[in-house]
Amino acid sequence: MTHQNTIYEATVPVALYVAAILHHPAIAADDFGHDADMPPHRPTLVKLLEWLSATAYDADDECVAHGDRHDGEDFLGEYEEMNAFRDLRPAIFSAVHSLLGHDNAEVRDAAFVAAIPLSEHPVLTAHRAELVGHARRLLATSTDRYNRDRVLDAMKAWGHDTSDLENADDIAARERYARLKAERDSWWATDGTGGYSEDPPF
Repeated sequence: MTHQNTIYEATVPVALYVAAILHHPAIAADDFGHDADMPPHRPTLVKLLEWLSATAYDADDECVAHGDRHDGEDFLGEYEEMNAFRDLRPAIFSAVHSLLGHDNAEVRDAAFVAAIPLSEHPVLTAHRAELVGHARRLLATSTDRYNRDRVLDAMKAWGHDTSDLENADDIAARERYARLKAERDSWWATDGTGGYSEDPPF
């Protein structure tokens, strides 16, 4: 369905199916708790939302811009599968949007992170004002590094100052990402002949 950030012909019907079953009773009935004698599990609903989210990020505007830079400006015009997925973002967003107020915080956060790349569609950008409230709530309650990075990036892209929303871990992560990017750019500037930024094993 998807592999290494690639959208396939099968991706679109599967994404529509996943969006359609998010509210199916069998999915909703999945136990969000767990027996004390059993290891905790992530609910199926969260897993489905995370798959939709990952797929939406694989077809977001940043991926299109990257494709234009490396494969030519008609990258999207020649990528029918990605075009088809991007056209369906409003339908998928509608299914995800209704879960932003779910009783379970893990579901709410997964739904919101999925809504971010979907909201890039021109007919959905008006929803961003509403999504900002969800972003502030997630940043006030979640410690998940992946989710926090996605939300902070979105807030900055939408023109919001995030300085009052970042905690010490966010700042440390941002500084580490900047350092790694600088090292990678330096490495590429020497055509990949500049050695390693750290001694192996990394």
